[in-house]
Amino acid sequence: MKVLIAALLIVSAGSLAIGQDSANTAKPQSRASVVGVVTREPGSEPVKKALIELIAENQADGGNYTATSGVDGTFQIEGILPGRYRLFAERPGYLEASKHRARSEGRVLTLTGGQELKDVQIRMQAAAVVRGRVTDEDGEPMPDAQVSVMRQTYIGGHSRWEQVGGEHSNDLGEFRVANLAAGNYFVSVSPPPDFKSLIMSSGGADPHSAAEKSSTTYQTIYYPGTPDRSQATAIPLHAGDEFPMNFSLTPSPSLSVRGSVTLPAGSTASIMLQSRDFNLVLNGADVGKDGSFVIRDVSPGNYTIVATVEGGRSAMMARQTLQVTASDVDGLRLQPQAGSTIRGKLRLESRGGSSKLDLSQLFLDLRPSVGEDDGPAVSVSGTLEEFAPAAHAAPDGSFEWTNVPAGKYFVQIEDGPANGDWFLKSAAVGGRETVESGLNVSGGALTVDALASASGGVVEGVALDDQGQPMANAVIVAAPEARLRTHVERYRRAMSDQSGHFTLHGISPGEYTLFAWESVDGEAYYSPEFLKGYEEQGTAIHVGEGDRKSVKLVAIPVGEEP
Repeated sequence: MKVLIAALLIVSAGSLAIGQDSANTAKPQSRASVVGVVTREPGSEPVKKALIELIAENQADGGNYTATSGVDGTFQIEGILPGRYRLFAERPGYLEASKHRARSEGRVLTLTGGQELKDVQIRMQAAAVVRGRVTDEDGEPMPDAQVSVMRQTYIGGHSRWEQVGGEHSNDLGEFRVANLAAGNYFVSVSPPPDFKSLIMSSGGADPHSAAEKSSTTYQTIYYPGTPDRSQATAIPLHAGDEFPMNFSLTPSPSLSVRGSVTLPAGSTASIMLQSRDFNLVLNGADVGKDGSFVIRDVSPGNYTIVATVEGGRSAMMARQTLQVTASDVDGLRLQPQAGSTIRGKLRLESRGGSSKLDLSQLFLDLRPSVGEDDGPAVSVSGTLEEFAPAAHAAPDGSFEWTNVPAGKYFVQIEDGPANGDWFLKSAAVGGRETVESGLNVSGGALTVDALASASGGVVEGVALDDQGQPMANAVIVAAPEARLRTHVERYRRAMSDQSGHFTLHGISPGEYTLFAWESVDGEAYYSPEFLKGYEEQGTAIHVGEGDRKSVKLVAIPVGEEP
C-alpha cells in the first residue's frame, strides 16, 4: 500500500513538474526581453557595473526591472510585461548621453508580448567636475559655504535658472561638485549662515538701529567674482572636464528688506523671499509681534515676497513683486488676505455610456495661469481620495482645495498614462463656463461643477528624421491654437520610442499644431514666442471629441534656429 501511495505521489509530482515547466516555458512567450551593451563615449570601451533600470510609464500595467552590465558591458533583462517603459543607465562618474544631451528623461521603449529587443546601445560619457576653494578677505578658508552649479533652461515657457548640482565647502574651504553633464553652467557661492544675523532676525536686536543698518556681511557672488547675476559668466564643461575655480568673499554693505505685516489678533506670520529668476526660496525671516520684519543679506535681483499668517480663524497670505537694486528696501506694507476655498463635484461622461473609473486614482490639478507673474508659482493638487469617501466602489467625485491665494487658475485632469483619454470637458461656476476663461480667485468660496469625458482625442504617429528614417526620443508636442497658448493644461507632450512611434492621449477638442523636435531645451514649447519661430515646420490638425488620428512628423533638427 505504501509503495502504491509513493508511486502515485511520484506520478503526481512529475505531472505537476511537467505542468510547471510548461507554464514556465509558455510564460516568457507573453513577456518581453531587452539585451544591450553599455559603452564609453567617445570610443567603444565597455562600461561594467552600470545599473540599468527599466521603469514602466504606467505602473498599473507594468513593473520595474533592473540589471547590471558585465565586464564586457552587456546586460539582459527578461520577463518584462508588455508596455511602455523608460530606460535609464547609472554609473558613478558617468552620465548616459545621446548625441546632443544627457538623457535625464531616459529613453522610451515600447515592448510587446514575446518581443526580444536586441542590440540596445547605451553610451555613457565621463561626468564633468567643478572644483576649487572658498576663502575670506584675508585668504583664510571659509568652511560651509554653499556652492551651486546652475544652468539656464525653460520652465513653463519662462527662462529660469535651474540648480543642477551643489556642495558645501569643507574645513579647508575646498569644494567639489561632480556628476555634471557637458554644457554651459553658472556657478555661485553663498556664505555660511551668519548667526549674528539670525539672532537679529529672531528679535535679538533692534532692526531699526543705526548700527544694524550700517552692518556689513558676506554676500552671494557669481563666477568669476561678481555679486550681480547679470554679470555672471558661463563656464563651458565638456565630458570628463575638471574645471578649477576659486572664490574670495569679502564683506560688503548688507542689503535688507524692511516692512510690516498687518496681523490679526492672536496670529503669527512668517516671511519668504522667492527669486523670480531661480524659482527658489532664498531668504526668510520671522515677523515680530507688532508685525515688523527685516530680511537681511539680500542680493540685488527680482523677487516675490510672501507673508503667511497662521493662528487666526483661517490661514492668510500676502504676496508682492519686489525689485532690489543697490540700496535697502524700507517701508514695505503687506496686507494678508484669507485664501479661497474651491469645492466641487466631478461627474463622468464617457463614450458608449460606460464611466467605470476608480475616482480615487484620478488626479486633479489647480494650475495658475502662465501669464500670472504677480506671485510665486502656486500648484495645488490632490487625489479625489483625499476629498471623497475612501470606498473605491462608490466614490462621489467631490473635491476641495483650501487656502488658495488670489489669482487666476485652471482646473485640469492631470496628464498621464494612468488617466488615459480623460479630459476636463466642463468646469462651471455659477453656471459660467471656466475651462477656457479660468477661475478668478479673490477670496471666499467657489463651487465648481466639473464634467470629465473619457473621449479625449488621440493622435498617434511616427517621428522621422530628414532622411525619412524613424527617430527615437524625439520630443512631440501638440500646441493649441494661438489664443490658448498661455493655457499649459491644453498642451500634450510625448516622446517617440525606439521605432519613432508616439501617442498623445486625452486631447481636448480643438485646433492644434503638432511639432517634433530632435531635442528641445526644457519646457520652451510652452512659450508662444518660442513656437512662433517654428510655426511653418508644424503640422496643423483638428481634433474632435473621440477622434483617433495618425500622422507622420519630420523632426526639427538640433541647432536649427527659427
